[in-house]
Amino acid sequence: MPKMKTKSSVKKRFKVTGSGKVKSGQAKTSHMMMNKSKKMKRKANRTTTLSDADAKTVLGNWLPYARKQKNKPNKEAYISKALRKVMGGAK
Repeated sequence: MPKMKTKSSVKKRFKVTGSGKVKSGQAKTSHMMMNKSKKMKRKANRTTTLSDADAKTVLGNWLPYARKQKNKPNKEAYISKALRKVMGGAK
């Protein structure tokens, strides 16, 4: 099966955090700023996280390889745990 393509416009607009949430810039910051309150302009400077429903859409359709991967078990920890059992519980 061929690889899925990432939507190039989406990779410029969104970033995925370490916990799997999707960050994006605030809306309504491009024009008519004189009609907006100082508080709104100040809050619009920051980035925000998308809602779960929107994040699911972005990750599922446009950023297929940015989904959070489940942690694989640490092989070294597993081996050392097995060795401790063999050695009689020595730490």
